[in-house]
Amino acid sequence: MKISKILFILFFVVSINGSAQTPTDYLSSEFHKERRDVLRAKMPKNSVAVVFANPLRNRANDVDYVFHQDPNFYYLTGYREPNGVLVLFSEDQTSEDGTTYNEILYVQKRDPRAEQWNGKRLGVEGAKKELGFKMAMNASEFVDSAINYKSFDKVFIDGKFNDDYRDLGGADVFDLVKSFKMNAGYNPNLYLSRMKEYIYNNVTQTPIESHANVINIIDRMASRSLEIKNDELLNKYKSAKTDELKKEYQQKISLALKPKTNIDLTFLQSNLATLREIKTAEELKLLTKAVRISAIGQNEVMKAMKPHMSETELQGIHEFVYKKYGAEYEGYPSIVGAGNNGCILHYIENNKTKVGNDLVLMDLGAEYRGFTADVTRTIPASGKFTPEQKAIYDLVYEAQEAGIALYTIGTSMQAPNQAARKVINEGLFKLGIIKSVDERHNYFPHGTSHHIGLDVHDPGNYGNFEENMVVTMEPGIYIPEGSPCDKKWWGIAVRIEDDILVTKKGPVNLSGESPRKSDEIEKMMAKKSILDDFVLPNLDE
Repeated sequence: MKISKILFILFFVVSINGSAQTPTDYLSSEFHKERRDVLRAKMPKNSVAVVFANPLRNRANDVDYVFHQDPNFYYLTGYREPNGVLVLFSEDQTSEDGTTYNEILYVQKRDPRAEQWNGKRLGVEGAKKELGFKMAMNASEFVDSAINYKSFDKVFIDGKFNDDYRDLGGADVFDLVKSFKMNAGYNPNLYLSRMKEYIYNNVTQTPIESHANVINIIDRMASRSLEIKNDELLNKYKSAKTDELKKEYQQKISLALKPKTNIDLTFLQSNLATLREIKTAEELKLLTKAVRISAIGQNEVMKAMKPHMSETELQGIHEFVYKKYGAEYEGYPSIVGAGNNGCILHYIENNKTKVGNDLVLMDLGAEYRGFTADVTRTIPASGKFTPEQKAIYDLVYEAQEAGIALYTIGTSMQAPNQAARKVINEGLFKLGIIKSVDERHNYFPHGTSHHIGLDVHDPGNYGNFEENMVVTMEPGIYIPEGSPCDKKWWGIAVRIEDDILVTKKGPVNLSGESPRKSDEIEKMMAKKSILDDFVLPNLDE
């Protein structure tokens, strides 16, 4: 047999074996196509949507962060590489050769040298074969595209461009966005900030006789924002002496709310939020796995926890469990806060060298095939709750139970937060930590409920619960050192967070494999850990 033939066979076998070892349980191409079809059906006639992939981001010098795809782009395409663009048309288009199409996916061009350094690229043929696109092109063709965006009544993009991507050359996201802006006539100065839009809407929707109420809103916002304080239209509206002048500036502000452009920033955000808040069966399978991995990680840490351990070590055990199950990433920076560190809601330093006898708040979530869990447990490093720790913990548990019971179809998504807050306020009053159930305090400074999915804070409309939503329930109590209460409570921080599936039969706790009751946590912590005998050499001796 000729050498060249042998090498070909070896290459073929290695290629087949190598590809067989990569994950096969990503969302299917059929899922992404169906999502595009649903979105297209919502688009008005003679419109086009343009969605960009995430860029590569620099970590330091010549090292980039691990690439993570823009969730909306991934939701619609399944493409997991940078430097891509999806163009979605409301009606069929016809190419010069007579081919009809209603979507184009632009992807990175195959490049043997680049792939030798950074991994295989899907390319045009891969996008057609694996992602199911009939029309796919190299990203460089988007830069030179003849799409006439000004001929469409509406051009939808996913919010304002952040303009924080580097120019790496070779049809990267910098070039793709630059090309689009030039061809579409994009002008960021035409669009209002969210704060200004909120105030402008208040001005236009409030009757002149209630002028004083709007002035109060403007003044309150102006005290926080120079943009509002220096806004010429708002200042003239405020100083208007007659109703006629007030109406005149009200009309000018109304016109400013409607920029003269066919580029729309809100349609995609609004409609994709509506789509993404309801999970399909295919999504639920992957999201449930991410949640279960995270819950099991909590269990293994409960068994392994020792007072001499550091926050970093505990973080590492969690993340080891994630990797053991094949989860690619953490869904967000891991939070492991012992004692007073737990009072910092987004504490990610995790650098306390010994957790001692503190409570340890652990808010972590695995990302599996793009879907992110969000599970929090708070446990005593010693294995046993002190009376004060148990009192606060059991109060948070009671609040969580009250909230979970309301995760039913048709119930307002605000109801669980209200129920939990009522339980916590009454409990804090009974413990003497606050002086009345109506006292305003900072011991519970956040809400309880947010969607999870491709983002840890998945988009949604936050109206009423609907079937197949997956929403967190996460009450908490945080009593930092120096709080106006008995010192015995200082440094106690408790959050319990679970991921709840809304069904016709009631709420299902997807993270229920990890114990939540204080006595059940203590029982789990009393179990032997497989890591008990895992001892590394002491490098400081």
